[in-house]
Amino acid sequence: MSNILIVGANRGIGYYMAIRLLEKGNNVTVLDIQDDHISELKKRYQNSLLIIRSDATDEDSLSEGVKKSIKEFGNVDIAIHNACLCTFANEQDTGYEVYKKVMDVNYFGALRLSKLILPFMREKKEGRIIFTSSGVGVTGFGNISPYASSKGAIESLAKCLEIENQDYGITFHIMHPPLTNTASSSELPVPKEFMANAEKIGKGLADHVWSKKFVICHSFSQSLQMKLCYCYPLCMGKMMWKMTQRAIRR
Repeated sequence: MSNILIVGANRGIGYYMAIRLLEKGNNVTVLDIQDDHISELKKRYQNSLLIIRSDATDEDSLSEGVKKSIKEFGNVDIAIHNACLCTFANEQDTGYEVYKKVMDVNYFGALRLSKLILPFMREKKEGRIIFTSSGVGVTGFGNISPYASSKGAIESLAKCLEIENQDYGITFHIMHPPLTNTASSSELPVPKEFMANAEKIGKGLADHVWSKKFVICHSFSQSLQMKLCYCYPLCMGKMMWKMTQRAIRR
């Protein structure tokens, strides 16, 4: 039985990850600014689910959540940063404050979680930290540069921290879900049929949280797509942008 902490799991992919991890007999701590949805699971998992109101942009609330999780379930075996803020507008209509706000949740949220969890994992000489990324952080995409930039940043952060912590037996990983029908993507002008099902993706990713691969995907086909994105980033980004624009026009 593992203690798995997820930042951002009240709804969407994180919610279904939490369900699957609980089904597999793990202890799960959920840190989120909202708890209206995840609280529905508390009756079913009274002894294995801990829910704490916390904000990815607030180090104090994250620190309190981490301490409560360790007190309740022991050292954290896996910490997942899944909190997400996504905006949809081109660069000309997006001010600096939007870039800063998105980075604060997506990038600095991941960094805060890492800095709070790493001392405990280093003492234990084991553990893994996972950041939820996005294909657009690798390839680029139109009208989404704050979000894509933050995801590109956590890709580099994970690589650097993996190298720095390898002697401690701590590994870092990136999760790559496809475009999924969630609240954070609801304003994206893409037909819903282009979006994956959140339950399928969340549970699929949960099944692979112990994968030794740096890039974790829910399926073989998604892994193949991500390999293409890493090999031909800008080509894939431009192609997906053109496909999306054609679908919108239709």
